[in-house]
Amino acid sequence: MSVIYLLITISIIIAIGFFIAFITAVKTGQYDDDYTPSVRMLFDDELLKSTKKENTVEKIEEINLEE
Repeated sequence: MSVIYLLITISIIIAIGFFIAFITAVKTGQYDDDYTPSVRMLFDDELLKSTKKENTVEKIEEINLEE
């Protein structure tokens, strides 16, 4: 039974260690993404073009179905 208490104690200590490492990483900016916002504007046009093409194809298909 004492082994279970020992394992639980060790696992809690390790979990606290990982939590402290996570908080430290967040505070130092480890998860900040500086690259994606600057590149996102380059790909916005492609997303708009693809949705316009899809809408155009859907409208053409609707017209063909009505005839």
